[in-house]
Amino acid sequence: MPGENRLLPMTAVIMIPWNDQLQFYIMMKTPTNKKSLALKMILVLAMILGCVPPFAVADELEKSSKDSGTSTIEPHPNAIDSPKIAKELTETALRFLSGIDKDAKAKVKGQLLFQDAERGNFHFFPIPRRGVPLKDLGVGKRHLAIALLNGALSHVGNQKALTIMSLGDYLRETDEDPNEYRDSDQYYFLIFGNPSTEEAWGYRVEGFHLSINMTIIDGRWISVTPSFFGVIPAIIADGPRKGMQVLKQETELGRALASSLTDKQRKNGFGEIPDFETETVGGLTTGNRRRIKRAEPRGLAASRMSLKQREVLMTLVREHVGRIRKELADQDLARIEQAGVEKIHFFWAGGLKSGEPHYYMIQGPNFLIEYDNTQDDANHVHCVYRDFDNDFGDTIIEHYHKNHR
Repeated sequence: MPGENRLLPMTAVIMIPWNDQLQFYIMMKTPTNKKSLALKMILVLAMILGCVPPFAVADELEKSSKDSGTSTIEPHPNAIDSPKIAKELTETALRFLSGIDKDAKAKVKGQLLFQDAERGNFHFFPIPRRGVPLKDLGVGKRHLAIALLNGALSHVGNQKALTIMSLGDYLRETDEDPNEYRDSDQYYFLIFGNPSTEEAWGYRVEGFHLSINMTIIDGRWISVTPSFFGVIPAIIADGPRKGMQVLKQETELGRALASSLTDKQRKNGFGEIPDFETETVGGLTTGNRRRIKRAEPRGLAASRMSLKQREVLMTLVREHVGRIRKELADQDLARIEQAGVEKIHFFWAGGLKSGEPHYYMIQGPNFLIEYDNTQDDANHVHCVYRDFDNDFGDTIIEHYHKNHR
């Protein structure tokens, strides 16, 4: 379509004469960038003109196919596509597995089959979990585990995640009845399947107030959701870290947007806080469901917002999505914008002052963000980023199995 910065899927048959025979190379590909395609075309043209020997072209095409994610599978239209990062994550996971290879206890805990139902069993409460906890790993192996977390998140996302994890020490010191599953070393690392650039696999990093779920398919397609971040206390009231607010932007941008709505806009944009006990899990209406379904959007549509309000809305969306690694988040944000910013809805419930319980939901055609701060005198935040189609890579996997040959 006009204005689209993308290339259409291409099928090419290249014949290379060599040793008195014709070598045929069949490529089905959606090029990851124009530069890659242009270089291949120049290479083939140089061979035709006799500037480059055929065997060199054949070797380069084979190498390029492996490096750039050339596949006989048609690309999924709504998937994050990054062979480079898929390869990097695969190598990071293999290093982690090799690091625990000689530890029988850790190895048994650290890897399950890709099709295991546990892969979709994400949670954010302080409960026992499957996987290898940090407390079972020595210092060196912990670094290999944290590398899995780092590979999934942006710089800001990593800072937030590691700070949330560090608060376990604060809670142990301040809770009247400490829960061991809130501790800073009770974060679990679990690989699903065999890390490979040729099949589907995934991994999870999870503990109290953190759940990172990554799925990698065919060495190129990546799912980054569900992605959950939470924090207690939302604002630390005393001690060396007094005033620290890990999820500050998620809170203040939401409040700023809600406060900016006119009385007329609030008739659609405001409502009641969902009942914590009967309508939510941990304050979220989607809770920890394996798969969420599209529903009629609640709240005020972006199409009915002012330009400034719409800018604040998208800044807020980018704050949530931007906890994910930038190269991956940028593709998700592009999908969100392509689906129509004007179709995104913002719903607010609760007070507009700091310290007052509040909740908001942002829903677009292909994603949902929920935020809750209603517990512990409105000093306990839960927020989650979900994808209606690609949580746990569901539709990407369906597409892969349908087209794999």
